[in-house]
Amino acid sequence: MIFKNKFVVRLGVLLGILAVLGLLAFFIVDEIKGGAVGAGQVKVDIIIEPGDSPGEVTENLSKNGLIKSSTYFLFLIKATRSAGKIKAGLYEINDGMDSRKVLQVITEGKVKLVTFTVPEGYNNRQIGDLLVKKNLIKTRADFLNAASRTELLREFKIPANNAEGYLFPETYSVPVNFPVDKIARMMIKRFFARLEKVPNAKELDPKKLHELVVLASVVEREAKKNEERPLMAGVFLNRLKQDIPLESCATIQYLFDKPHPRIFEKDLKIVSPYNTYMNKGYPPGPISNPGQPSLEAALMPTQTEYLFFLLKPDGFHYFSKSFKEHAEAKKKYIDVLYE
Repeated sequence: MIFKNKFVVRLGVLLGILAVLGLLAFFIVDEIKGGAVGAGQVKVDIIIEPGDSPGEVTENLSKNGLIKSSTYFLFLIKATRSAGKIKAGLYEINDGMDSRKVLQVITEGKVKLVTFTVPEGYNNRQIGDLLVKKNLIKTRADFLNAASRTELLREFKIPANNAEGYLFPETYSVPVNFPVDKIARMMIKRFFARLEKVPNAKELDPKKLHELVVLASVVEREAKKNEERPLMAGVFLNRLKQDIPLESCATIQYLFDKPHPRIFEKDLKIVSPYNTYMNKGYPPGPISNPGQPSLEAALMPTQTEYLFFLLKPDGFHYFSKSFKEHAEAKKKYIDVLYE
């Protein structure tokens, strides 16, 4: 009986030693075969398609020199029960990641993101071109169609046939192959989130809000300095009250696919409902996507008697109360530039 107990104890000790040795061996193998291939200088975009097997994923990583041992990586997937956790997407993997880190990235879905910045005042066409340049969509039309979807406009109660004006200009980050419909929706959601920070904006019904967005979009394209935006909004509102055409060059620029360096007299005669030289009142819809300063300016304009303004060489505007004063300023600041 004593002999049997001693045997059990010795067997237990032996098994414990073997377990420790096995664990030690695993860590040695983990270090040798599961360690990083390089120092992180090499970065590779790895695409995992829906339905790719662990073997296909491992082969892709091995082919690009991102893991030391395919056998070990497959073992790691099995040991951690990660086969069903690998997520499809585009991943940026560098050779400084060890096998465990690589597996963590592709199982947690840490896909590569594309960042793009929409400048204040961009119209929908320009945003579409930007997304094409970033390889997020194939054509400008893809975005224009997405921003015109009836379901989207109805969801956010936008009283127009497209979301021009409601796509907030800001920096966004999205995964590669992110649906264009979701990009448009994300930008509209950001617009309404930012609008909540504008005093009294929540109280506006969709129709009144749309008028505010139209005015803000014109101010956005006309103004150069933030401090002038409320005053500029006041000028446009004064002209509306006195039944004077807005005469905004920005609405003429909207008629061109790309902005022109200068507006000529012939451009002011282009027949279009957006031509605010020929038509009184607001243009049919926003002409750009305004930022928060322009939205605030449209909602809280400066009370003024000014009816005119023109851009000076220093980037500021000269504001006038009468056409005579405006004409004199035009001779002083503009005509001399083209003599």
